[in-house]
Amino acid sequence: MSKKNNLAKRKMQHEYNLQKEKEIQDKKIKKLQANKNKMKVDGSGKKKKGGFSVGKKKLKTKLTPAAKAKAAQAMELDQ
Repeated sequence: MSKKNNLAKRKMQHEYNLQKEKEIQDKKIKKLQANKNKMKVDGSGKKKKGGFSVGKKKLKTKLTPAAKAKAAQAMELDQ
């Protein structure tokens, strides 16, 4: 009988392969669990801020100097 066909060696190699496959599978599962836990976001502390937003930028309106003067004049008339 050749060395490759030795029953004891084949059995040991088979057990080793099964153990290795199980270890690889366990590593994959742990990695997926870690990634899953990283993706969880705790949204309990978030509050909405004022202003109109488009995407992530806040939209601010800027008045021209002429418009500012007109608004100031209108405020003086109200008082």
